[in-house]
Amino acid sequence: METADPRNSVPPGREARFAGFVAAVVGLALLVSALPLIGLPDRLPRLPAAFWAMAALAVACDARPFVPPGRRHTSAVFPSTCFTFAILLGWGLGPAVAVQAVAVAVSGWRMRHALWRTTFNAAQYACALGAAYLVLRLGPGGLFDGGRLGWTDVTAIGGATLTWFAVNYGLVSGALRLRFGGRWWPSVRQALPYELLSTGSLLLLAPVLVTAARASAALIPLVLVPLFAVYRMSRLSTEQEHLAALDPLTGLPNRKALLAEVAEQVHLHAERVAKGDRDAHLALLLIDLDRFKNVNDALGHAVGDRLLVEVSARLVDVVGGRDMLARLGGDEFAIVAGRLDGVDEARELADRVVAVLTEPVSLDGLPLDVGASIGIALFPEHGEDFATLMRHADVAMYDAKHRNDTVAVYAAESDHNSAERLGLLADLRRVLEAGPPAGRTVRGGDGAALPARLAAGTDAAGPDGAGTNGAGPDGAGTNGAGGRWWPRRRRARIAVDGSDELLNQILTGADPTRRRAGQPAAEPERPEPPAVPAPVERAEDAAADVGAITMYYQPQIAIATGEVVGVEALLRWRHPRRGMVDPEELIRVAEQSAVMRLLTQRVVDDVVEQLAKWSAAGIHLRAALNVSVRDLHTGEIADRIADRLAAFGVAPERLQLEITEGALMADPRRVLTTISRLHRIGVAISLDDFGTGYSSLQHLRRLPLAEVKVDRSFVLGMADDADDAAIVRSMIELAGALGLRVVAEGVEDERTWRMLHAAGCDVAQGWFHARPMPADELVTWLTRYRPVHPTGGPDTEAPRRPTR
Repeated sequence: METADPRNSVPPGREARFAGFVAAVVGLALLVSALPLIGLPDRLPRLPAAFWAMAALAVACDARPFVPPGRRHTSAVFPSTCFTFAILLGWGLGPAVAVQAVAVAVSGWRMRHALWRTTFNAAQYACALGAAYLVLRLGPGGLFDGGRLGWTDVTAIGGATLTWFAVNYGLVSGALRLRFGGRWWPSVRQALPYELLSTGSLLLLAPVLVTAARASAALIPLVLVPLFAVYRMSRLSTEQEHLAALDPLTGLPNRKALLAEVAEQVHLHAERVAKGDRDAHLALLLIDLDRFKNVNDALGHAVGDRLLVEVSARLVDVVGGRDMLARLGGDEFAIVAGRLDGVDEARELADRVVAVLTEPVSLDGLPLDVGASIGIALFPEHGEDFATLMRHADVAMYDAKHRNDTVAVYAAESDHNSAERLGLLADLRRVLEAGPPAGRTVRGGDGAALPARLAAGTDAAGPDGAGTNGAGPDGAGTNGAGGRWWPRRRRARIAVDGSDELLNQILTGADPTRRRAGQPAAEPERPEPPAVPAPVERAEDAAADVGAITMYYQPQIAIATGEVVGVEALLRWRHPRRGMVDPEELIRVAEQSAVMRLLTQRVVDDVVEQLAKWSAAGIHLRAALNVSVRDLHTGEIADRIADRLAAFGVAPERLQLEITEGALMADPRRVLTTISRLHRIGVAISLDDFGTGYSSLQHLRRLPLAEVKVDRSFVLGMADDADDAAIVRSMIELAGALGLRVVAEGVEDERTWRMLHAAGCDVAQGWFHARPMPADELVTWLTRYRPVHPTGGPDTEAPRRPTR
């Protein structure tokens, strides 16, 4: 990315401090060198030819300084350092400062430095030379006036060399500190080894150069040979480093170069943000090619490499010279785009990339479709360093793939691996490893010993003298064992009429939270069941400070008879700091890790044990639980369920697994193997979210299903939307023709309930009947509930759809 040298401009927001620092360095340099420079004109005629040879070489060499590629925040190699330090050793401070100032002026002109920067560079060298001169004065003095050099002389020279380097590098680091604030140290630290190698070598050549000058001025040009060696050493080192930052296949910058570029551009754009410039945004675009693996597998890696070269050439044409394009490895590329007004410009660049990759790539006459998914992260909104921007761009790219889109901008809600969610995942693992909040006391099926507290809650008689599962108004057992609990399919429409007065009374009494406008709030008098105490939390669970996992159960009601025929088990986690964790977020966090296996085991264990407790209390309900894609990809869940059913003595038909069409689509072969094993065990399979997938008819025809659940998105709107009502009726008829029972979830009001009855739906689930509740509360609810038949109500048809 071609940009102006940032060190030619005064940093915004730090003008006063930076200008003060520069003025202080210049003032110190004048103070140190003023007196030696005043006496220099009188000394010039007496200086030997060796001095003039060194001065000429210093100025000439700095006219072509070596600027390492890609090191815009480190010093270039200035050969004048060797000559001016040698002049300091041989002829004192004044001549050295004068020659250094001329050399700096020439190099500054050639490198297009700002005037203030050239002045600062000359001043920093003067300060370094002055500090080194003071160290030399601490020695015996007259180092090269004649005679042999002693150890004190060598020590003084070594101390002066270290002092020169420390002062010079310290002043440069101070300038960077004032310019970049807290981001200065990484640049200084990375540049230190290179500076020690290059500048240190030049300084150590100075004593050799002065020693040669004592013999003859003609020997001085010979120092150009070791100088050339230093030059070549620096060039080879930087060339190797440059090659290490290139991708060997495409010639593009690699990840290492991308890191350096983003780090530098973050510095520059931070300054623009401080100024309040509009073009202060930096975008990192992460590009992942689609279907590239198919090309490699079908045509070989050689063709895949040629495809990458062609794609990189197309991307170079899109990016141009302003932005940077890098290949990260495999089929991943990245673009760094600076000086953007906002996310819209980043999207425009991404759209151009998508457009250029849409055209097929022709290799050996074979057109190959590539395509790409692109994730965008913006500085400073989505991160202020390379690692954060890279991770967020990666999150956005996978979000685009997940949504079958081409471009996505980072959004926090799509980041399933954020620090907050990782903490949530760690807490979830802790609460699962801690085990359930109460000890398991039931180890049998029907007839197993039931804890006294649960038995007291389940044996309470209702107002008719029957127990929880006694006969209903029609004389049938509400949940009696045996027999088919859903009626035979009747294709004819059911006529419904009559008053709702009795229905309202029953529903109001069954659910105390329901109060209809205009209806009396009083409940029919009935004996209250004994209070059921809450489960006792173990001390170690409380100490864990991660809350407790509990199962809630929502009743499923047979529409034709009003009987409670089953429940759906729903996972709940009350976190001590976060409150009730959203179930969808809980599953998203767990599903991408091995914690999902622990969570599934916990749910299976809790639900099967609860079924055993209910059986011992005479409650015969079917419980449905949801399973994830990861659960279905292995046969472990089938083994776990078979083991738990046997251990608790629960009949397999009492348990039902709900799977989504999305889970089926993920890997149909492995999923079919798992659910076939469950079917052979006797566990029923329900197809959840029916109508929202992509291959429903195929699933209904081929899979061993017992039930379909109409998605709530259709049921919620069927009372007001003719299209939704038509879709629900069609799904009910289709499932009925295939001999499957139909459960409608999301039944929120009476009108929807009546319409479902008229359409021939088997079971309703939703807040119209009851909300999800813990197992103990469900027992209490069952003692109050009485079956209700939808025997009346004129509103059973959805509004007619206008003619299109």
